[in-house]
Amino acid sequence: MNCSDKLTPRELGFRQPGEWEARKRTFMQWPVRDGSNSTTPLWPDGMESARRGYAAVAKAIAEFDELVMIAPEHLIGQVKEYCGDKVKVLSLAIDDSWIRDNGPTFLINDNEEIGLVKWRFTSYGEKYQTHYNDGRIPDHLSIIYDVPMFKSPLALEGGGIHSDGQGTIMTTEPVALSCMRNSRFTKEEVEELLKNYLGGEQVIMFKSGLYGDLTDGHVDNVACFVRPGVIAIQACYDINDPDYEIYQANLKTISNYVDRASGLPFEIIEIEKPPRRFYKGQLLTMSYINYLPVKGAVVVPTFGGDAAETDRKALETLQKAYPDRKIVPIDGMPIIIGGGCVHCITQQMPAGKSL
Repeated sequence: MNCSDKLTPRELGFRQPGEWEARKRTFMQWPVRDGSNSTTPLWPDGMESARRGYAAVAKAIAEFDELVMIAPEHLIGQVKEYCGDKVKVLSLAIDDSWIRDNGPTFLINDNEEIGLVKWRFTSYGEKYQTHYNDGRIPDHLSIIYDVPMFKSPLALEGGGIHSDGQGTIMTTEPVALSCMRNSRFTKEEVEELLKNYLGGEQVIMFKSGLYGDLTDGHVDNVACFVRPGVIAIQACYDINDPDYEIYQANLKTISNYVDRASGLPFEIIEIEKPPRRFYKGQLLTMSYINYLPVKGAVVVPTFGGDAAETDRKALETLQKAYPDRKIVPIDGMPIIIGGGCVHCITQQMPAGKSL
């Protein structure tokens, strides 16, 4: 159901909660795009590898949270075969498998009422094929779960934003200010719209995302909130890596802000990036920041091979950052070769008054 355009979510007391907060369920979309209509296959290792990668993430989450896999009717049996009985299936038409980006951003208010934001999904600034069905997912979930929907005028993807639920939002300039997404808005207008639709008071806008990111630089590869006042950031210590200068600039950007709740500077947790890796000629934007906290656990992508040492360091660092949660490593390679990772293929719904 659609909400009145006269009042924004912030005016109605809604906010995007921090990802560590209690959630009702997590959604995913099953891999369906085989690249047959494109000169470049989406999944260079084929659909079988993609399905196994998604199933591994779904089964890991389902051990802790309710996991709902969205899939077209004719693939429901396939989902059950790969994912098992713990994973629930919701039959809807879809075009692709990156629900973080095309799906809704869920909100909550002090009365534990749930809402959702529908962004204008433009296939990453009209870079790729039309995603009509994917763009309808927020509408479907609003109806199915009886959650009010707020339509934002911003063209954006869910991977392009992070919120601490306490008034601070993070994004990147190449995404939020992209001329192919939001050319009709000034930077100040974009920031105000983000605050209005996510319930924020300040926007940390990084100058850049990771080098070579096909999304133009989603923030969920760059930095995320661990808890109020604490930000984890992908660190680069190799001065010959293009991400080194990006990392230094991002640290400087964060230093210009303070935590809204405490008034103190943000504590920074650095997670060293894995070594640069190309796969069949394509630079992979591998990031340990692209993890997902779930109830009692954190699902973290690992990459193996020459990344074994940074894998180990990342898991140790995240265990210290989340001492009360189990760290669950997942092979991220079957997913990252398609362009994203664990956070990109999931979308959480907060616990509250909903179906």
